[in-house]
Amino acid sequence: MPQEQLRKISWWSAAAIVVANMIGTGVFTSLGLQLSHLSDGWTILLLWLLGGIFALLGALSYAELGTRLPRSGGEYHFIQRIYGPFWGYLAGWVSLTVGFSASVALAALALGAYLEPVTGIPQQPMAMGAIIGISLLHSVSIKQSSVFQNTATLIKLGLLALFIGACFSSPGASDSALKAPLSSISPWSPAFMVGLVYVAYAFSGWNAAAYIVEEIRAPQRSLPKALLAGTIAVSLLYVLLQAGFLYQVSPEALRGRIDIGQLVGAEVFGTAGSKAIAVCIALFLVSSISASIWVGPRVVRAMADDFRIWGFLARDNARGIPVRAVWLQGAISLFMVTASHFDEVFLYSGFVLQLFTTLAVAGVILLRLRHGPPSGYRSPGYPWVQLAFLALSVWMLGVLLYDQPRESLMGLANLGVGAVSYFWSRRFRGSSG
Repeated sequence: MPQEQLRKISWWSAAAIVVANMIGTGVFTSLGLQLSHLSDGWTILLLWLLGGIFALLGALSYAELGTRLPRSGGEYHFIQRIYGPFWGYLAGWVSLTVGFSASVALAALALGAYLEPVTGIPQQPMAMGAIIGISLLHSVSIKQSSVFQNTATLIKLGLLALFIGACFSSPGASDSALKAPLSSISPWSPAFMVGLVYVAYAFSGWNAAAYIVEEIRAPQRSLPKALLAGTIAVSLLYVLLQAGFLYQVSPEALRGRIDIGQLVGAEVFGTAGSKAIAVCIALFLVSSISASIWVGPRVVRAMADDFRIWGFLARDNARGIPVRAVWLQGAISLFMVTASHFDEVFLYSGFVLQLFTTLAVAGVILLRLRHGPPSGYRSPGYPWVQLAFLALSVWMLGVLLYDQPRESLMGLANLGVGAVSYFWSRRFRGSSG
């Protein structure tokens, strides 16, 4: 095998990145936030099922984008090619300042919260230590990153399967939300759509392999397999896990809580076993942090090639790792750990990330209208897959802007800062577009 191919990863490793990015803080924290808006367990399971379908529609679209525009960088690269350098820059800005940095910070904070009662180390120092330690692991080589990511993801999947099995093998709560009949609620109500935003955040990461296209062997075949296999597997696990949570604990006890995993673990395994569950969930989160630390800097690296203002991040180490970009993202995540409120970051980051995902999926239609269908992979169900994704996404963004204006406007303000930095960067003649 050529040396260049030895520095690339298989579709299985790419799928592991998708799985690890998806299974993070959202699946263990968002149920309590959803129950603040909804009280019916079956409605909430419907939300999670819709979230899986929504993610699958997106994965089908990104598989076509990634094979048609095969360069690492995700939305930054796709949107730059389709809409121009300004919108591409904003997509990259959002990925750097909100997307992966916020994901790392939220997962690290959750890890710290779960381990604090076990280790006695306060939440913030534990979170910061996790970010620094995992950033070091991803600063060496693609092979080391791949081995660590695959191992952490396999551990995560095994523990998750055991946790789901334990939930359903133990007697459920007498007032379990799943023992009540389905209540009627409009799927177009603000409560339902805000709940779907939390679910969409929990499913974020289904597009992770599209950010590292250039590091995947035979991406024309491997990228669609990685995106679709990872998304389908996680969707099934998510619905089962939320059903297990709702089966074990009453909605009143879950409402507003973000430590759902430990709360349910105490019900299933008893107080003595709750510490073991905390350690298990922390291990889940290690692979999530790892995946975001691996993938996110590739966006910054792509921006560094195109904009001179970011040129100091364009240098890789001898094994092709963008070390400076890794540590820039790490620094932003460390700042967020000390300055953010969990639920605000949830909604704030969810709004702006969904905005650019929407633009990227719309780009599938625009590319076909301009240049016809691609010669390689084609999204099944075109254009209905894309139109369904866009209809749900635009509705969700509108409801968020109406129902959660403060967090949504914070996201738009972040775009304003990004726009200022773009026009400032033009003074350096850094844009290749």
